[in-house]
Amino acid sequence: MTTEIKEKKMTRNVLLSGLILLCFGLSSAYAADSLVKYPIKDSMELEKVKNLFDDDISFYWGNAPHGKVTKKFGSFKTSKRTNGFGKEQSQACAWAMASSLVALRDRAKREGGNAVINIVSNIKNNEESSETAYSCLAGRVVVNVALKGTVVTIQK
Repeated sequence: MTTEIKEKKMTRNVLLSGLILLCFGLSSAYAADSLVKYPIKDSMELEKVKNLFDDDISFYWGNAPHGKVTKKFGSFKTSKRTNGFGKEQSQACAWAMASSLVALRDRAKREGGNAVINIVSNIKNNEESSETAYSCLAGRVVVNVALKGTVVTIQK
């Protein structure tokens, strides 16, 4: 084998190794998720979120006061993800939160309830209760909002 061929193979191997390291470095950067909090009110007021809900099912976050519970159907969890690539983080998180609420709403309807109470953020099964904010696990590619709530019938 000539010296020129050996040098070309060596150059190719160095470039290939560099490309592989670069790919691993980029995937690590994209895997870095951060836990952020957003106001429930702001997310619910977005036009595309607002249009998802009617008055059939009421939502009560944290320890917010609600009517008298006449029937309890159980606690349910939901975890919804959405593509966050190239989107404003707050918008992507709002959409994931809305998707999680839709899942709780649909569950309440299936069970025969008219409300979901004690809604808490439930990222990686770590509950955080708030009447004003929810948690979003935000990465560069995917965002996730996990919620837990109790489906009930309340007197309105």
